[in-house]
Amino acid sequence: MIYSTSPTSNSSAVSNSSAFSGQLPQQIFTRREVIPLQNDVLWRIEHGAVRTLTWSEDGTFITLGYWGLGDLIGSPLSRVKPYQIQCLTGVEVSIVPPHLWHQDINALLSHIQQAEDLLSIVHRKPISLRLWQFLVWLSEKFGRDVDKGKLIDLNVTHQDIAEVLNTTRVTVTRLLQQLEEEGTLLRHKRRIILRSPNNKLIQNYYGSAVC
Repeated sequence: MIYSTSPTSNSSAVSNSSAFSGQLPQQIFTRREVIPLQNDVLWRIEHGAVRTLTWSEDGTFITLGYWGLGDLIGSPLSRVKPYQIQCLTGVEVSIVPPHLWHQDINALLSHIQQAEDLLSIVHRKPISLRLWQFLVWLSEKFGRDVDKGKLIDLNVTHQDIAEVLNTTRVTVTRLLQQLEEEGTLLRHKRRIILRSPNNKLIQNYYGSAVC
């Protein structure tokens, strides 16, 4: 048995917003830069990837979501405090004012659906399944097909993954090494390649996972 996820595609949201994207003011941010919050502005991602996050009283980061092309982000979409939008790559965004939000209804719905996808993943057990489904989710959202599988074209660290999955960096490192040893994933220049879902190694591993 193989476990999988079916993340919501945001292609309709991208096409829906393309009609007026060129008319909106845009800004560019660098990797690890924080996008400023404004109560009356949503940002639509035209290029790059970001994560939204908060943190606990002891300073532990809690990742709320990963967002890419066509996604809407901004403080009007969250009641979480504190709240931050951090660029994972160089990012280009359009500024969407309130009177245009209704034109991006598909992107707003996609935001809700993706948040629920991720929420369902972080509550899966065992941790090995949680990690695998998160990697599949990333590969569907930020991946591209290569000869050996699907490359997750995003530089996420073991600590980044641990913060999403509510586990430790040590656990993530151990499980990634196990997946690599079994041929379920490959490494390529600090990126991860997921092997084909039809690979028997994947089926055997997740058909018997109990850890």
